[in-house]
Amino acid sequence: MHVDDNAHITDIPHVYTILFLVIILCSLATWLVPAGRYERAEGRTSSYEIVPGTYRPVEPSPANMADVLTTVYRGMVSAGDVVFFLFITFPSIAIVAATGVFHALIAKTLALLREGARIWVIPLFIFMIGMASSTLSVFEEMFAFIPLFVGVSISMGYDALVGMSIVALGIGIGYSGACLNPFTVGIAQQIAGLELFSGAGYRIFCHIAMAAAASAYVMLYAARIAKDPSKSLLHGVKGKKPGIGKKINAEYPLTMRHIFVLLVLVFGIGSIVWGIIHRGWFFEQLTAIYLFIGIASGLIMGWPPDRISHVWAESAKEITSTCLKIALAKGVVLILNDAAILDTLVYWLTLPLSKMPRWAAAEAMLAIQTLINFFVPSGLGQVVVSMPIMAPLADALGISRQTAVLAFQFGDGLSNILWITGSMPVICSFAKVSPRKWMRWFLPLFALIYAVQSLCMAGALVIGY
Repeated sequence: MHVDDNAHITDIPHVYTILFLVIILCSLATWLVPAGRYERAEGRTSSYEIVPGTYRPVEPSPANMADVLTTVYRGMVSAGDVVFFLFITFPSIAIVAATGVFHALIAKTLALLREGARIWVIPLFIFMIGMASSTLSVFEEMFAFIPLFVGVSISMGYDALVGMSIVALGIGIGYSGACLNPFTVGIAQQIAGLELFSGAGYRIFCHIAMAAAASAYVMLYAARIAKDPSKSLLHGVKGKKPGIGKKINAEYPLTMRHIFVLLVLVFGIGSIVWGIIHRGWFFEQLTAIYLFIGIASGLIMGWPPDRISHVWAESAKEITSTCLKIALAKGVVLILNDAAILDTLVYWLTLPLSKMPRWAAAEAMLAIQTLINFFVPSGLGQVVVSMPIMAPLADALGISRQTAVLAFQFGDGLSNILWITGSMPVICSFAKVSPRKWMRWFLPLFALIYAVQSLCMAGALVIGY
């Protein structure tokens, strides 16, 4: 679950500071930017879409100091459904992670692989971790596996970059091509007025395309350094070489209890898919399923109710920070919307983008979202800030809101393991690899996957996604 706050790792300002400064700047902008509105009409989405060409000036209503000071409370109230959804689902998934089922599953899979199949560790776990991120929104939970994969990679004749990339690419691509991630695609689609988790088929295709490109890149690098260790960017750096197989399997045994937890997970995810497709389930029903998954997993492990409650409470503390980010981010939107300058900003953005071909405008949206993630590295913060602008902007440009959500996902997921304001410093610290080495290794791969994302954006326009 992507909720990490890395302000303590770098010298950049705290994310709260950044968001509150943005609120102040937006408040000042309400005195400078002309107010205006688009007409709205019921579109193919469930929300009112703007009607292109209908922008007109309206009476200005600039923000005052009271608006600035009350925006956190108003933002929290406005985002109440999202906030309480997080307060239930995040601790529920945390209970599952605390059972150790993910550790056991990975260890068992590694132990079963034989020497001749070692290269297939790379695509197998990029896809496995990606699936967990895509559906269960795991992110920081996977960081603990980085030392394990680093050790396994070194023991197989590769280097630490291979090991850390398996985890980093799995979670990054999992978020970029998220299928059922409730914390990014679910909230983005809610803001955009789309049916919850609609368009999943194309997102799965995008996920597979990105994961395949990443796997091929890492496998080629791994094969090259296995043949000639001097080709490694970490050549000369000493590392531990823990064995694989029985040692790992003994440390993280896959028990019958874990197997039953996995069955509960499969049942829960299947129920979510069925309910969304056939019953139109939304946040209220989804929280019930996540709650069941969490409690059932704890009981299967033989935990007493107090232990389940303790894990729940600790996880709720972790998500509180993210909920406050959402409140501040939502406050930004409220300031802009109340002063009637949100539509003006959309109108100004359409002026240069409307002169581009539609495909170029869609690619520009992807670039903008990738850059926004540098300043707002929280996926939840970014979705609340950007989607209220990107959804109507897509309307004005003749691009579907589904494609606008896709641009957000692509811009949010992969760049989190690139930007220093994101998770990159944390990943490097777990792997004990310098950020400079990681950047040198990762930038060509980032460019490759970004090219795949660009093709996927173009494909979305072609098929009318």
